[in-house]
Amino acid sequence: MNSFGSTPDIETRGPAEDSGAGWSPKVILSLFSMALVLELLSISYLLISVALPQISANFHTTQSAWLLTSFLLLGAVTSPLIGRLADTHGKRKLLLWCIGLAAVGSLLSALASSFAILVVGRALTGMLSPTVFLVYTLIRDVFPPRTVAMSVSVSISGMGLVAIPAPFLAGWLIDNFGFRSLFWFTLICLVVLAPVIMLTTDESPVRLSSRLDWVGAVLLGLGLAGVLMAVSFGPDWGWTDASTVAYLVGGLVLMGAWLVSARRVKQPLIDTRLLMNRPVALTALASGLVYGAIAVFTIVLPFMAMSPSELGLGYGFGVDAEGFAYLQAPLAAATVLGGVVVGRLVKRVDPRVLMVVGLGLMAVGAAVTALSHGNEGMVIVFGAIVGLGTGIGYASTPNLLLTVVPQSLQATTGALASVSQNVLPAVMPVIAFAVLNSHIATVLQGQAFYSDTGISIGYLIAAGTAVVGVVAALALPRKTEASAELQELAAESGGSDTSTPAAALLL
Repeated sequence: MNSFGSTPDIETRGPAEDSGAGWSPKVILSLFSMALVLELLSISYLLISVALPQISANFHTTQSAWLLTSFLLLGAVTSPLIGRLADTHGKRKLLLWCIGLAAVGSLLSALASSFAILVVGRALTGMLSPTVFLVYTLIRDVFPPRTVAMSVSVSISGMGLVAIPAPFLAGWLIDNFGFRSLFWFTLICLVVLAPVIMLTTDESPVRLSSRLDWVGAVLLGLGLAGVLMAVSFGPDWGWTDASTVAYLVGGLVLMGAWLVSARRVKQPLIDTRLLMNRPVALTALASGLVYGAIAVFTIVLPFMAMSPSELGLGYGFGVDAEGFAYLQAPLAAATVLGGVVVGRLVKRVDPRVLMVVGLGLMAVGAAVTALSHGNEGMVIVFGAIVGLGTGIGYASTPNLLLTVVPQSLQATTGALASVSQNVLPAVMPVIAFAVLNSHIATVLQGQAFYSDTGISIGYLIAAGTAVVGVVAALALPRKTEASAELQELAAESGGSDTSTPAAALLL
């Protein structure tokens, strides 16, 4: 029995493995098409961030953070379910279903006549999130053995490098064709890639029997959504308004019900025993806070940079979407560099130290941006500092996992860390915008412009998120201490079993 409690029914090799083949046109095209799906996921958050000011003006809303939150929240809640469905029914089948649902979401977003429909479309596009582990595990199952390591490496490295040209692509599309062009672009790519994957990629022969915690997914998803609705709309409705209180209390009750359910279900959506274990919980928390801090920083940056300086708000460069790319690209390049730094140092430096350094750089970069954001050159430098810290934090996570957590629990902890990496960046922008919406300086043509104090507070929220991450990383026990704490839990979870369901392979 593995760490999710699943029992392997079939464990056979795919045709490619049996033949002993190596690289072939079919394998190369399969890898290329699946890697491009991951590229779309990688840049989807970035593309929509650049478009937020224009979308906010078009729909006359101050709740544009929900376009990011809905995308991440649905991905976080459905990923464990999709992983288990993939283990039961086939990884390629579920990969194609995810691509299809994401395509439907992109179409809804492109045609959306209201902000609510746009949010629904973005939520469906969040079904791209499970494609990460589906692609990696499908490569493992059906690619020729000699190509697996290189294929996974190409997929991972591509997801980092694409962030550099992505801002320029987003800027060109938005400035020339409007924000809807981003959704049409995503839709066209998905419609082209799906049949290529179907024709070039074999189905995985691996099957694991497992139960689906649908009740847990619904309770957790609705609970988080309820709390976030209260936080997001509280400034507009009033914190004591009946609607605010109802969403908050209802969300908390549902999350409490999820915790009770998770203790009683044999194979819960998330193993709550891990949530209460210090090494596992702190690893997941520190990792999630890296993602949460950069989510807030990158969501505030376009609103600050694209605001006209003529408004006299004390900030703003008046750049268009393409001009904003010159501010965003150095941050993305520094993020890639941070990953390289970890790769060079991780064998000599404790991953806990690297995580602290990464989060510390993020905190410093965001804090100095809060204090000084009137000069484009300085904002680029400060953003690069944040990007460098982000890259170090990203790359430290799997190394930290390998160092702190016993092998038998690494897959399950990886799944928990992935949920944290989706939930926290979904939550933090909502909190940031709830604060920003209390500091609106003026509204012009439907777009809200925030006061300089509000922008500063937004960056300070990013800095504070990173500081909490530093505290969590510092509180992580050393490897020997962690092993002692996790020994009993590891024994309960299956000991030395190394069989791993797709849902666990999220890092």
